Amino acid sequence: MRLDGLGDWLLDAERSPSPNCDERKPPGDIALIVVHGISLPPGEFGGPWIEDLFQNRLNPLAHPYFQEIAGLKVSAHVVIYRDGRLVQYVPFSKRAWHAGQSCFGERAACNDFSIGIELEGTDELPYTEHQYQRLAAVIAALRKAYPDIAADAIVGHSDIAPGRKTDPGPAFDWPRLAGLLAERDGHLA
Repeated sequence: MRLDGLGDWLLDAERSPSPNCDERKPPGDIALIVVHGISLPPGEFGGPWIEDLFQNRLNPLAHPYFQEIAGLKVSAHVVIYRDGRLVQYVPFSKRAWHAGQSCFGERAACNDFSIGIELEGTDELPYTEHQYQRLAAVIAALRKAYPDIAADAIVGHSDIAPGRKTDPGPAFDWPRLAGLLAERDGHLA
C-alpha cells in the first residue's frame, strides 16, 4: 500500500472525493487514526448508500432510515467495504467530518488531527478477513507517511466519543488487527 508523493491519496484506492471536508488547522497535524463501522441501511451491506451519504445525495425516500440522516454532512477519509474494496473520499491533508464531538487524551475535536477509516459492518457481526488485511495495510502506510501516529493512537469511534458512539463495536477484533500490524512492523525491521 502506497500514498502519492504528497501523502494525500492512497494509490491503491478508488477515489470519490466528498465535499464534506475542510482545511486542517494547523496543516499537517495528523496524530490519530479512528476506526469506525458503518452500514446503510443499518445492518445491510452493499449498495450505493455509503457513497451517496458522503456525496450528499442520499435519497431520503429510498429507505425509512434515510429520512433521519439525509441532511447530514459527513465523510471519512477511507471506507473499506466487506469485500476489501477500498475507496478514499477525502485527502489525508484535509479534515474529514467523521468523529463529531470527541476527545482523545487531552485533545478535543478529533477531526482536527485524525484520519477516519470506516469499515462496512455493524457492531455485532464479525468484520471480514479482507477488511482486516486492508485496514492493516492502510494503517501501516499511514504510520510511515505520518510518524506522529503512535501505536496507541489507533482507536475506535467509541473510544473518542464514549456514550455517544459504539462503533466499530464488540465484533471488531482488536487483537487480530494488532497481530497484523506487528507482522507488518516485523517485515519492515
